[in-house]
Order: sequence, then structure tokens, then C-alpha cells
Amino acid sequence: MTDKHIAIVGGGAAGFFAALSAKDHFPNAQVHLFEKTSKVLAKVKISGGGRCNVTNGNHDVNSLVAAYPRGGKKLKNVFYHFNTQNTFEWFESRGVPLKTESDGRVFPVSDNSQSIIDCLLSEAEKLGVLIHYNKGVHSLQKKNTLWEIGFNKSDKTETFTDVIVATGGSPKESGFNWLKALGHTIKTPVPSLFTFNLPQNKITQLMGLSVEKTAVKIKGEGIETKGPLLITHWGFSGPAVLVASSFGARKLAQLNYQFEIEINWLQEQNTELLFQKLQQTIQQYPQKTITNQKSFELPNRLWQFLLQKSDIPLDRRWNELGKKQARKFIDLLTHDTYSVSGKTTFKEEFVTCGGVALETVDLKTLESKNSKGLYFVGEVLDVDAITGGYNFQAAWSTGFIAGKLGQ
Repeated sequence: MTDKHIAIVGGGAAGFFAALSAKDHFPNAQVHLFEKTSKVLAKVKISGGGRCNVTNGNHDVNSLVAAYPRGGKKLKNVFYHFNTQNTFEWFESRGVPLKTESDGRVFPVSDNSQSIIDCLLSEAEKLGVLIHYNKGVHSLQKKNTLWEIGFNKSDKTETFTDVIVATGGSPKESGFNWLKALGHTIKTPVPSLFTFNLPQNKITQLMGLSVEKTAVKIKGEGIETKGPLLITHWGFSGPAVLVASSFGARKLAQLNYQFEIEINWLQEQNTELLFQKLQQTIQQYPQKTITNQKSFELPNRLWQFLLQKSDIPLDRRWNELGKKQARKFIDLLTHDTYSVSGKTTFKEEFVTCGGVALETVDLKTLESKNSKGLYFVGEVLDVDAITGGYNFQAAWSTGFIAGKLGQ
């Protein structure tokens, strides 16, 4: 076998980009991409509500790695060679203009994930990547200098010079058994990026409300985040909660998802400053009811809910609110506590913390340290990020580097 014969296992974002990179760096190679289902890039299709949050507008590598609770710092070299700016240039040079929204998330200008999928498929066709659907891999072993792959529903095997594994995260450690059998350490997978369930809590009656500036603290675990919070019919979601779940993934799993959180609905920590603002409202609108004249920019229904939670009648006027009750209300606004019991993950969009330990991988090439010619990309690695396009960026970056096959 004179030329390289490369297999990519998995047709998600990382696998697809690895295939394109391999074919680009080795034009004479045969590059085969094996997808176990009938379609590729499924997560790309549904991500970002069907818009595809393709990357993030953060171009500074040092701050970029901070978005990865696991793996970011170790992949700094990878990000230096292919980062968010490179992703921008790659897609735009192939006719897919991108836009950066106010929160840093990057989407195709079309607001349609199909633009990203069509671009990747077109590039694969142009380069000559061979895509095989409904062809799952069930075995992988080294035979002399080659890799032998066995496929589901077939007694036949095929041999390759190099294999890039892009099978994504798995909710169960057993999903990594075939890689563990090759001598790789597997970090036990647990969910990341999940919402917090509040069974029977009355605040869920406010489902659909969003508060732009909150601070969320997981009590006793040293995890604090800031950002928008969404109230849902099952509990809390939104960036502030999802980021907290990402950084707390392992700790919260150990707690069996039973813990307490504290919400600062105003994000401001200076309670004396907030108290003074409340006093200004009392002086300015003494005869108005507290319900109809808010001191802070909060949704009306949430404002009323918090008043009732603080035992303040909805028909009370501002000049009837004593200082003791005012301070109690400020304390609630900044230290509102809830008991979380359980989580909710997004089926097809789930992200896991765990996978192939980075200690078993050459972080310059993403080649296995104990299996030459075997590479790992994307979520099969113990790498995961917060929301905002960072998980896709890890897919593009690792896919690009692995596709160079150590060059």
C-alpha cells in the first residue's frame, strides 16, 4: 500500500473536518468517512435552534481556553494552529458568510445550519472524500503496521494506514470499551450543559421569563456564574445555568443532582447600593403601589413573585414599606435560594464531560501515545466547553490538526 488509506470513524463535525483536512493535506490518499447512521452532521443540523452556532467571536487564544472546563489549557497549542479566526476564514472563503452576535456567538448570515452542512458536503465532494452511511465500526485492531476495522452486520474487514476516531461523547463508559481495549485511559463520562430541575416549585409557573443579568452560585461548591437565566416549566435554564452545569459537571454528578443554588436576580453584590436605590423609589413614588412601580428592571411577573415570596402584599404602597422589610427584600433579590433535584439534558444536543484521557494523547498531533497511526478528535476526547460555539470550535480545531497525521 504505497499511498495513505485513511479511515475516519464518525460523521459529526469533528470527523467531517478531520476528513477534509486529511484529504487536503494528502491529496493522493484515499479518505473514507464511516457514519453508523443514515445521515452525517446531525448535531450541526439542530444546533443553535437550527441556526448552528458555528464558533465564537473570541479570537484571543488565552481567553478562549478559559471556556473549556476540561481540556482547554492542554489544547492551547491546537488552538494556536487553528482557532476561531481560522474557522471564520475557512467558511467565508468557501462562500458562507458568518456574523457575530452581541453575546459573541457566531452564526451563518443565513441563520440556517444547512448553509454549514452544504458547505462541508460540497467540500467533501470536491476533494473526493468517500462517505459511507449506515456503516458502524464494531472492532479496531492493529495488524502489523496497518489498522484492521470490522464493521457491524459484516464479516468483512478493511485495512487502513491511519484511523481518526470521531465517535463523539457517550453517556455510558461502555461506549468507550473498544478504545479502552487498545490501552487508553477513559475518564468516566457524565452529562455537561444541562438545566436544573425544581420539582413542584412555584417559580416554574413563570415559565418563559428571561432575566438578562443574573448571578448563579452553586452553594458549597465554589461555582459562580453570571449571565441570562431562563425560567422553564421544569426549572432553570439559560447561559448562566448551563455554564454552571458545565463547570460543575463532575461535582454535581457526585451529588446525584441534589443541591442548592443561590440566585442574585440583579447581579449587583453591593446590597447597600441597592437599598439606597429602594429608598430613592420610596421618596420619589411614596403613594404608588410596589407592584406597579418597580425599583429594578425585572419582568413584572417575577417582580410580583418575589414580592410575595418576601411577604410583601401586592397592594402595599412604597411609603408603607419599612426599612427592615426593605432590607429583607434586597436580601431576597440578591440571595434567592432554591433546591435543585435532578437535571434535564437536550437529547440530540447532549454534551458529555469525559472520554479519552488527554494524558494518553500526543497533544501536538492528537495521535495516541501507545497506538501509532490512531488519532482522536472532538468529544471522544475528555474535552468539553460552555455554550457559545466553543464545542464546535474544538471539533474544527482538533479535526484540522488530526487530519495532518503528525506533519
